[in-house]
Amino acid sequence: MEYAEGDNKENEGCVNTVEDNFLQPPENPNFNNLPFHLVKMPPIILAIESSCDETSAAVISNGKVLINIVASQNVHHKYGGVVPELASRAHQQQIVAVVDEAMQGARVKNENLDAVAFTRGPGLMGALLVGGSFAKGLALARGIPLIEVNHMQAHILAHFIPSNMNGLSEGVSIPRFPFLCLTVSGGHTQLVVVRDYLEMEIIGQTQDDAAGEAFDKAAKILGLPYPGGPLVDRYASKGDPKKFKFPDTEMPGLDFSFSGIKTAFLYFVRDGKAEDPKFVDLHLNDICASIQHKIVRMLMERLEKASLQTGIREVALAGGVSANSELRKQLVKRGNALGWRTFVPDFQYCTDNAGMIAMAAHFKYLQGQFCDLGIAPVPNLQMNSVHNS
Repeated sequence: MEYAEGDNKENEGCVNTVEDNFLQPPENPNFNNLPFHLVKMPPIILAIESSCDETSAAVISNGKVLINIVASQNVHHKYGGVVPELASRAHQQQIVAVVDEAMQGARVKNENLDAVAFTRGPGLMGALLVGGSFAKGLALARGIPLIEVNHMQAHILAHFIPSNMNGLSEGVSIPRFPFLCLTVSGGHTQLVVVRDYLEMEIIGQTQDDAAGEAFDKAAKILGLPYPGGPLVDRYASKGDPKKFKFPDTEMPGLDFSFSGIKTAFLYFVRDGKAEDPKFVDLHLNDICASIQHKIVRMLMERLEKASLQTGIREVALAGGVSANSELRKQLVKRGNALGWRTFVPDFQYCTDNAGMIAMAAHFKYLQGQFCDLGIAPVPNLQMNSVHNS
């Protein structure tokens, strides 16, 4: 393990193809008065994600994710959604085993760790407490730095996770700064201008419900089991997206609103069943294709508007809903028509996982952005509040 040196190559910040230099520490990094013997290069970091219903741990070394373990919680299926209390209990039951599996799989011992990172928010309070408490205990026991990570910021930085242990493959492209990112998950829908690894600005977001929530609600109305979003995507692939029409939602600027489409869909299904009790069974594929088409179109129209307003043609997707096949397809289609360079993270890094937390922690480590043991989880943590913190 080498210690940080003052003559390390500066992080250039704007990258075309993947080079090792973007993983190197900047000149004269600020380590917040941390004892110098604790700051080592290249860093080995354990990252923990526990914001909702996935217990995940990852180990990253010199910006390369060695392993990413994700344990799902099946307890929520029978309730049709995540139950916060059950989620926190499941995290408590799983976190030791998940971290142990990650450490063993990466062949890293506790004494080799240079820092431990955790999701501070946004997320469920009880779930965040479990991951944060574990991370604090390990950092205190080992005497190593603690790094807090914003969950939504990490979704965006998943674009920089190397695709294999040897680093990103030759010629594999990643977004150049500045780039525009549409971040879509069950709880958030945001348009973000990404100027650097840790410098981001939200220029548009949902004013009520998120797109992922709209997908899940539509699935629940149709009687599909939880989680319903992926099932809507599956049935939609066999249906006609223009079979049924749903109203548009008008919002000022670059903001989104999905509460109206949820209500319209509820009335649509109710009225259909009133005319024919077998309405959903007979038209399931077309219904799924039509509602998915509308939600994706709402997302893409705002994304195109944001690109025109900012002049940015480097365009990316992030978040759990970026795994949706129609959204990916339409991003590429619109990108080809408008001259965008488009990017989507590897499928395994789209949904909640510790790999993306580890990637964000890596960049924060290089900038010396550590926190103390008194830091608390913030369920509604805003991304703007952690810029260059």
